[in-house]
Amino acid sequence: MAEVLKFLDAARSEGRKLLAVLIDPDFGQDEAALERTVQNACMAKADLLFVGGSLMTSASFDQCVHRVKELADRPVVLFPGSPAQLSRHADAVLFLSLISGRNPELLIGHHVTAAPTVKALGLEAIPTGYLLVDGGRTTTAHYVSQSSPIPHDKPGIAAATALAGELLGLRAIYLDTGSGAPKSVSPRMVAAVRDAVKLPIIVGGGIRDAEQARALCEAGADVLVVGTAFEQDPELIFAMSEAVHG
Repeated sequence: MAEVLKFLDAARSEGRKLLAVLIDPDFGQDEAALERTVQNACMAKADLLFVGGSLMTSASFDQCVHRVKELADRPVVLFPGSPAQLSRHADAVLFLSLISGRNPELLIGHHVTAAPTVKALGLEAIPTGYLLVDGGRTTTAHYVSQSSPIPHDKPGIAAATALAGELLGLRAIYLDTGSGAPKSVSPRMVAAVRDAVKLPIIVGGGIRDAEQARALCEAGADVLVVGTAFEQDPELIFAMSEAVHG
């Protein structure tokens, strides 16, 4: 088993919760801000650094990943919004399949395009079932994916979808309301998915305070992903880390 997936599975089996900081590749255009972000994440003992997003407006993705890897002493994992968001400098890539939607390009089409590059770059690919959840408004992820999110109050749909992903052989489940969403995935939905699958559960979108983070971990999330909130308040990562790791 490859190293990052082994790390996720070990944390899951031992009951350890992990914190990931999501870095927008466009954010990497500001070298000083990128350096502060990575340093703060490492000082706060974030376990993983994710790089990627639904929409990328700069052409410096590989350069951003390279710089993050230079600055960080922990795994750097790609969270790609398209086949263009690949870099040999990362430790692994979440090979995301949007199993909550019915857009064939995001179920398998982009994967066919990306697979030869992933293999050529020697990237560890983590087959991940990606579930978009309604977070209170249309986010970039919803718009770009052209798919309807799972209703926020329908945990049964999320649980059945995650179970289908597990039975198809996926190795992780990612529940996301999208960057900047007003609401996070509900603890009730996380608990339903936790009851349905044995896979590591990653949760992101709309997580803005330590209380939310703690509730999601207690419901069964294995990895919490913080991005927008951390960019707006750099000190927040320390409170989040304490909530997750505590």
